[in-house]
Amino acid sequence: MKLAAVPETALWTLYHRAVEARRPGGLLRDPYAVELVERMDYPFEEMFGRGQAGQLQALRVLTFDREVSRFLAAWPRGTVVALGEGLETQSWRIDNGAMQWVTVDLPEMIELRSELLPARTRRRVVAASALDPAWMDGLDPAHGLLVTAQGLLMYFQPEQVAAFFAAARARLRGATMVFDAIPPWISRLSLEGKVKTRSYTPPPWPWGMSVDQKRELGARVIRPPRGRGLLLGVALPLAHRFGPWPNVYRVSF
Repeated sequence: MKLAAVPETALWTLYHRAVEARRPGGLLRDPYAVELVERMDYPFEEMFGRGQAGQLQALRVLTFDREVSRFLAAWPRGTVVALGEGLETQSWRIDNGAMQWVTVDLPEMIELRSELLPARTRRRVVAASALDPAWMDGLDPAHGLLVTAQGLLMYFQPEQVAAFFAAARARLRGATMVFDAIPPWISRLSLEGKVKTRSYTPPPWPWGMSVDQKRELGARVIRPPRGRGLLLGVALPLAHRFGPWPNVYRVSF
């Protein structure tokens, strides 16, 4: 199993989903994440700590899961396009038995997913960057189309994100997109190397969505579910409501 070329970000998110999924009474059920972490020969705890961010990661994941399920309730045979899916296992968590699923990711990640995860019907893969508009070919929003980008856009340059949304608006009219974004102040801290934990420093985040960009896109904030404890059950929901904080957004093209 070749992990040298796998971005640490994909392993970090996988590990923290598994940590929360293993917790008795945890917020997330994700048996494939648990299985992958147990199978993979990788020092997860040594690299990423004991999973203190597990609940926070689960809240983000559940926010996306809820939006995809909401879409499928309206479009049971609709198509979900997951950009930069990495080692995400969302399609197993929310499968309604009729949806169509498209994974768009870099060739090395597509190869790893095919090695680690079982083959599926109603699913196809596109080995390409999310920034390459060719993945939009053949998609028909008239039959229900949802695009997701979880933990992805902040790693691109601002001009790349602008070009991405311009292409989506032109070619995917009638589709919906769900994505997460950070505010510019967190982007600045990241570029200065000030966003890190005791055991892990993520790659820089060049793009943060400003208030003007949010208004231009017509992006609507999707509130996450409440977590456990005072911090994630009370303080975090207030921060999402009243301050410039990382959020999940929905836009229509």
